[in-house]
Amino acid sequence: MSGGGLRIVGGIHRGRRFAAPQGPALRPTAERTREAIFDILEHAPGMIEPSGAVVLDVFAGTGALGFEALSRGARHLSFIEHDRAAARHLRETARALGEADKVAVVVCDAEHPPRPSTEAAPATLAFFDAPYASTLTAPALTALMVRGWIASGACCVVEVGVDEAFAAPTGFRLVDGRNYGAARVLFLAAP
Repeated sequence: MSGGGLRIVGGIHRGRRFAAPQGPALRPTAERTREAIFDILEHAPGMIEPSGAVVLDVFAGTGALGFEALSRGARHLSFIEHDRAAARHLRETARALGEADKVAVVVCDAEHPPRPSTEAAPATLAFFDAPYASTLTAPALTALMVRGWIASGACCVVEVGVDEAFAAPTGFRLVDGRNYGAARVLFLAAP
């Protein structure tokens, strides 16, 4: 847990590092972007703070956003990840942080999720960081809302490429949007 890897930037695990799985499809949210996202969530009017939230991290990959929310006081964290090796890594990191009892890892396609467990949903704060230009985020938002993973009024934080076209699904309302280098971060309110 020390040395290289990803660093948690705030909360009870601030400064802790965890190894990130490797692979061409993995692109963890940059540390400075994560810090900016959580500053907005914790201080901007109308946002959902991670403290006490039920959190969903979709297209989780390294789990950087979810583990950051957990460090900042999330009550429960669910990861949705289709890659079994990445899912195994998420479980190992949760155990290494001493947070395994608050974390669920669901291995599935985010566009066709199962029904959630009662402790895992509905999420009041959800992160969507699909591979850039994949067009997976909007269908996943809709599917997870319909299946009961996302609470009405939840804050959904979507990361896309800065030049990538993105249209929020019907009912989702854009609250804020910011550019950070190659990333565009959108804050949506769920219907």
